[in-house]
Amino acid sequence: MAEKPEQRKADAAPNVSAVETVKAATEEEAVAAIDANVGRGEPILQVRNLKKHFPLTQGIVFKRQIGAVKAVDGVSFDLYQGETLGIVGESGCGKSTVAKLLMTLETATEGEVFYKGQDITKLSGRALKAVRRNIQMVFQDPYTSLNPRMTVGDIIGEPFDIHPEVAPKGDRRKRVRDLLDVVGLNPEYISRYPHQFSGGQRQRIGIARGLALNPEVIICDEPVSALDVSVQAQVINLMERLQDEFNLSYVFIAHDLSIVRHISDRVGVMYLGKMAEIGTDEQIYEHPTHPYTQALLSAVPVPDPSQREHRERIILTGDVPSPANPPSGCSFRTRCWKAQDKCAQETPLLAVPEAFRAGDTLAAHESACHFAEEKDIVNAA
Repeated sequence: MAEKPEQRKADAAPNVSAVETVKAATEEEAVAAIDANVGRGEPILQVRNLKKHFPLTQGIVFKRQIGAVKAVDGVSFDLYQGETLGIVGESGCGKSTVAKLLMTLETATEGEVFYKGQDITKLSGRALKAVRRNIQMVFQDPYTSLNPRMTVGDIIGEPFDIHPEVAPKGDRRKRVRDLLDVVGLNPEYISRYPHQFSGGQRQRIGIARGLALNPEVIICDEPVSALDVSVQAQVINLMERLQDEFNLSYVFIAHDLSIVRHISDRVGVMYLGKMAEIGTDEQIYEHPTHPYTQALLSAVPVPDPSQREHRERIILTGDVPSPANPPSGCSFRTRCWKAQDKCAQETPLLAVPEAFRAGDTLAAHESACHFAEEKDIVNAA
């Protein structure tokens, strides 16, 4: 596994650091800033108050907006060069929408996404094209993310048609064969079609396509959820090796808490479009302070029968609220056993709980809860 960046103490280095914006008077200056190198451990991607609200309309001819689905509602975090940031949460909490916003596949309703000091939500033309060259994506479904009418060589080589400066025409076929070899596939498979491969092999093809343009950041949207457990391990080990070899930064989105812990340096927990808790893998898994994170970890199966007998299973009551009509104050209060009047009246900030700010403890990480506290949980993640 790639060496993790030095663990940051929560009270010394917060989840978000100061954004050093780079003012570019021309498109050429913006492209030059985007192509500049970033030192290891420095923030490469900085997300601030990111929101995506999908409008709900009424009428056929004369449409009017009657509400909005708040898929992402004020998410902020930093991704550091060379690290992996894991994002977990229930289905529908906004993880994949965050991924699309980072890739500018969706237009943000509000907020900013800074890549090397440039707000990519406001870029266009060559500057945006340069950002998309440096930020690539590995999709969830290895079956539908590959065009069945194209050969593997055409799929992996297609990015070179959009960014010809990366690989001249005469070198493209050799470059594709090299990429197949890097991800552990036989270069002789270059003329085969996607249906001739297994699920794990198809995901390797998707990873090779993501690596084609020498990106610095790869957004991984549940890249192993559709694969068997043994194949999952192979793909995760491949991604760790590639991160070390190419100095990549990952945003790794998944449901499987054990996989996220294995690959991630820091982990963010999302609930109903917001970040509930964020910290290092040890802080989140061994010292969770948010009730939702504690409930998630308590649901992980424990293989050891002796430990299983002593665990406390946290059963959440009620359904997940609709993002079209989220609760006032804390979005988790309708399912939380700690909920009080304050939770309905005030929205908790994502910050280090006051009780842990003075001490040098792993519980001193950012949690969006008025009554954040540690709870002993036996988990297998």
